[in-house]
Order: sequence, then C-alpha cells, then structure tokens
Amino acid sequence: MNKKKRGLVFVLSAPAGTGKTTLARMLAKEFPSLVLSVSSTTRPSRSFEQEGRDYHFLSREEFEKQILAGEFLEYAEVFGNYYGTSKKSLEKMRSSGKHVLLVIDTQGALQLKERIDAVYIFIAPPNFQELQRRLEARESESGEEIQKRLSWAHQEMAEIDQYDYLIVNDTLDNAYAVLRSILIAEEHRVYAKTH
Repeated sequence: MNKKKRGLVFVLSAPAGTGKTTLARMLAKEFPSLVLSVSSTTRPSRSFEQEGRDYHFLSREEFEKQILAGEFLEYAEVFGNYYGTSKKSLEKMRSSGKHVLLVIDTQGALQLKERIDAVYIFIAPPNFQELQRRLEARESESGEEIQKRLSWAHQEMAEIDQYDYLIVNDTLDNAYAVLRSILIAEEHRVYAKTH
C-alpha cells in the first residue's frame, strides 16, 4: 500500500474507554505499512502492559529531564502523570517510509496541530452512559477515577471540531471499517494536506 518515501502521521484521540487502543492495534495488524508510536509516561504500568509495547515507563525525574532537553514533540500532564511523544522516534519511523499512528489525548493532539501535518481522527463513544459502562467493565480504576475520566471526556468531546474525522464507536466492527477507510483514502490523496 505505501508508495510514499516518507510516511504519513495519523493522530487518534478519544476519551478513555472508547476503544482507541483496540482500534489502533487492529489497524497496525492489518496494514504492515503502519506502525504504532509508543508514548512515554510517568504513570505506573498496569498488570497487562509491557515496557516498549504499550508505553515507555519513565520516572517523573527522567521525563522532566527529557522535557528540558526538548526531546518531546508533544507532552501533556493528565491526572497527575506525564505522557509524551519522542521527536526522534517519530522521525525515524517516518523516514523509513512507514506511516505512524499516534494514540494521544486532545491536549497533545492540539499541540501537534501547531507543529506537524497529520491526519487527526477523533473516536467518540455512542453516549456517556455507554462510556461509563465500558470504564466500569475494565475494572482498572476506582469509582472516583472513573468520574474524573468522565468529566475529562466532556472536555475532550468539546474539541471534536479540531479534528479532520469523527468516528463514533457504536460497534467495534463499524468503527474499524471507517478507520481503515480513512487510512486507505489518505494514502491515495493526491495533494499534500496543509494545516
């Protein structure tokens, strides 16, 4: 599929529990021309997460050193933890001709809009009741943390108009069909995007 010398960048944002990571992994599995960017974070790893696959887990001190050294293309502090995208890592993947998919929150995405051309995609839940049900089903956060995430989700949803595409994840199959069609269409775009 990939005929370009330099890969495209796709930015995927969504409230926690909307299915963005699942969708991103499905896309990377189907399309070898696409790689997932691995963000750095200071939050503790969850039992199922692996260093280098899910995140690069850093101490707060190490993350702040990298901020001062200008090593992040974007970074944000969310719920007391830092998250960021390495400039060097992104450039290396793009230079190899691979498309890069970044799964980041709206704060990071809005920072990126100022710095790089990318295709910005927002994944929304069908409604907030369903989002709450999905968060509760994960069993990885307390009731208080779930309420914080729902409150933050309202703020994230207010930024939808900053994105190029909106996908409502009512069912995983439908959402994935739309996401893969965006990747295919952007790969075949004749003119470069300008933001």
